[in-house]
Amino acid sequence: MTSPLPPSPLEGSLRLADWGVIRAHGPEAASFLNSQLTQDMLSLTETQARLAGYCSPKGRLLASFVAWRADADTVLLACSADLLAATLKRLSMFVLRAKVKLSDASTELAVRGLAGAAATHALGEHAPPAAWRVGRVGTAQVVRLPDAQGVQRYLWCGPEAAVAPELGPLPPDAWAWLEVQSGVPRLTAATVEQFVPQMVNLEALEGVNFRKGCYPGQEVVARSQYRGTLKRRSFLFEADGPARPGQEVFHSADPAQPAGMVVNAASLDGGHAALVEIKLSALDTGSLHLGAADGPMLRRQQLPYALPQGAD
Repeated sequence: MTSPLPPSPLEGSLRLADWGVIRAHGPEAASFLNSQLTQDMLSLTETQARLAGYCSPKGRLLASFVAWRADADTVLLACSADLLAATLKRLSMFVLRAKVKLSDASTELAVRGLAGAAATHALGEHAPPAAWRVGRVGTAQVVRLPDAQGVQRYLWCGPEAAVAPELGPLPPDAWAWLEVQSGVPRLTAATVEQFVPQMVNLEALEGVNFRKGCYPGQEVVARSQYRGTLKRRSFLFEADGPARPGQEVFHSADPAQPAGMVVNAASLDGGHAALVEIKLSALDTGSLHLGAADGPMLRRQQLPYALPQGAD
C-alpha cells in the first residue's frame, strides 16, 4: 500500500462557490453550442475538455467556459457564477427550434477544485493524464486543468451526494493564486465585454478554433487574428498591492488614460499576483501601476505558455 503524501500549502480540496455549471442537453446540444462559442464543440469527445469563449457580435467576450461532455447528448459548461444567469438567458434566446435544453445545473452539481500531488494520488487511476483530459470517478467527472507552478489542478464535478476524494482543505486564496499563475483567463462580471479573445490569450490556449463555422463575433475575432491588428495581450505580473478583476492599469508616462485591465488576481501569504491585459507598447519603457500612474507597481513575470511570435 502506498504511503500518504506529505501535505503542502498548495494542495487540497475546495468547494468552488464562485463557479457555476450550465447544462446543454439534447441531440443537438453540441451543434447548437458550436454555433455560439469560439470552440469546435462537434468534435468534443467524452474524454476531452476544452476552453471556450462566448462573444458579443462585436467580438467581445461575454463569458469563458471549461466545456466537456457528460454523455453523448449532454455538454457541461463551467463558468464564473456571477456570469451564469445572464449568459444562460442570452444563450437561450438563440435556441429557437434546436433540439437542446439549456439549464442551470449548479444546484445539482458540485464543483470542487483539487490541487497538488495529493489530489493526483487520491484520484489514482482516475486522474486524467494531461491537461484538458477528462476522467470519471463514480458519478462524478474530473477535468485536468493546466498545471500552475508545477502544481497539478483538477475540476471535480458531480452530484451533491457524490463523495469527493478525501483531501485536506485548500484555502480559497491558494486556489485563486494557482488559477492566476496558470495564465488561463476566467471572465467575471467585472470584465464582461472588455476583451476580444486574443487579448486574454484565448487562442494561444487553443480556446478559439479558426476552422469551424460562424459564431457571434467571429468576423471580428478572425480579423484580429489575420490582419495583424492585435495590439494588446495578457501577461502575468507580480504586484506591490492587491489587485481585483476589472481594475484599470496605468503607465507611468501616460497617467491620463489606462493602459490595461486586470483579468484575474490573487493574494497569498503577503504576495500579490495578477493576469493583466495590457497594451504591447506599454511594455517597452516606463513602469505599470494599479489604479493610477502612482499606484502599486506591477512587475512582469513569465507566462507558463508561449504566445504567438511577435506577441511579447
